[in-house]
Amino acid sequence: MPLEARSSSLASELVARFLRTHNYTETLDVFLREAGLPATAGQSRRGEDDSWTIEGVLAEKRAFDKSVNFERYNESDKEKDFWSEPAPSSPTVIQTPTSSNLLCCSVERWQHGDESEQQPEALLVATGADKQLHLFETSTGNELVRSSSTSESPILSYTLIRQGKLVFLTNMSGQLLLQRGSNVVDRRKDHAKYAVKVVAHEADEAVWIATAGWDAKVFVYRLRSSLLNGDSPVTIGEPVAQISLPTNPESIVFVRHVDTQELLLLVSRRDSTYIYYYQVESRVSTTTDTPPQQSRECVLLAQQNLAPHSNAWVAFSPACMALSPHDPGLIAIATSTLPHMKVMIVRLLFPATETQSVDVAGAGAPETQATQALAALSLQNREDAAIMVQANTFAPQTAYSTPQIVWRPDGSGVWVNGDDGVIRGLEAKSGRLVSVLKEGHEPGCKIRAIWAGWVELPGSKGEVAREEWLVSGGFDKRLVVWKIV
Repeated sequence: MPLEARSSSLASELVARFLRTHNYTETLDVFLREAGLPATAGQSRRGEDDSWTIEGVLAEKRAFDKSVNFERYNESDKEKDFWSEPAPSSPTVIQTPTSSNLLCCSVERWQHGDESEQQPEALLVATGADKQLHLFETSTGNELVRSSSTSESPILSYTLIRQGKLVFLTNMSGQLLLQRGSNVVDRRKDHAKYAVKVVAHEADEAVWIATAGWDAKVFVYRLRSSLLNGDSPVTIGEPVAQISLPTNPESIVFVRHVDTQELLLLVSRRDSTYIYYYQVESRVSTTTDTPPQQSRECVLLAQQNLAPHSNAWVAFSPACMALSPHDPGLIAIATSTLPHMKVMIVRLLFPATETQSVDVAGAGAPETQATQALAALSLQNREDAAIMVQANTFAPQTAYSTPQIVWRPDGSGVWVNGDDGVIRGLEAKSGRLVSVLKEGHEPGCKIRAIWAGWVELPGSKGEVAREEWLVSGGFDKRLVVWKIV
């Protein structure tokens, strides 16, 4: 039966049931006659669901309207930063040498050989639950370059430095591995449980690495740049700082303070609606020989509430954070809201540089309950104004989902994963759902990882062509590359 006919029939049945239940006999007879319904319309039948009532539909509508009130769409500047077309929409399934659930995927400049003179090249990378790491060519055909199993457990995250010559990987054993070419040159196990994320930041004098684990710990490592040049032996070294959290970390991101250029680490954790700003560079040891028992706790500089006016104990957690490719003060966040993922695009409220001096100057001023309330309200209003977009993606998820969000390389929108085999695209400026990709993964499967970016491909005449790719991997054991038609 067509959807329109089913909806009309359901509406008539609800009205008839309402009139019959409330003993509006004459009105019911007229309604049945005018609507052309049988005399038994609206009667409860054995085995039929009686939960559908007009009162129930109105209650659902009120709940939906209340939920919509919490969403925020930007309708200004419609001609600016709109979703750029064309966008990736054509899927190509890559044949992997083994069949297993995929955990990570991306396109990276990766040195896959052992020869030191070999230059890193753009390769399609994927890791699976079978501990394998696969490298594929980005050219037509996506031929397999190499598969390896250098990790003793499945790889959950990786990041590259020195233009792909060195790779840091974390796995389900809690290890941090340093790999050069196809060889693991060093490994550490500071986490007691899953090491779910590793990020890196390259500076002139050092490379900073941070790992997050399900032991409610974040470790920070520092490698001097002088030790990474050439083919000299490289070691990770002891962590120079750590962060102990009440709950497991969800996402970590390195970012530079927009005013002072000081390196900060953004951390989100489970059962908290806050983004936490930790100081990394100035307060940690600048050597790599600090004993682990002397690793300092990173200083918490500030925190930013993503639900400043909420009176609930906890509404969601910022499960995945991604910095804008063009604006260092703008971040996209995929939340853990149930039953559907919500996306927030937020302006970062960096810690003020004059905070300490203001506190010292105002130390002698009397502080009353009224001034405290006004200060708290002012902060809440500022945090609320920093939320540019808060929108529902309609991507189903559960408490066991792993929300992922990535920016389109031009910054015009974001992609999010889902547990229904669908990838959704949202416009960054307005927050509107503008793209739904369904044909790559099996319906109803969990899409575990996504990546988006520019990929440089050799042209027929020797020139380099740049294409926008979206890469996804799921629990249907498929690695899919989405391209522009």
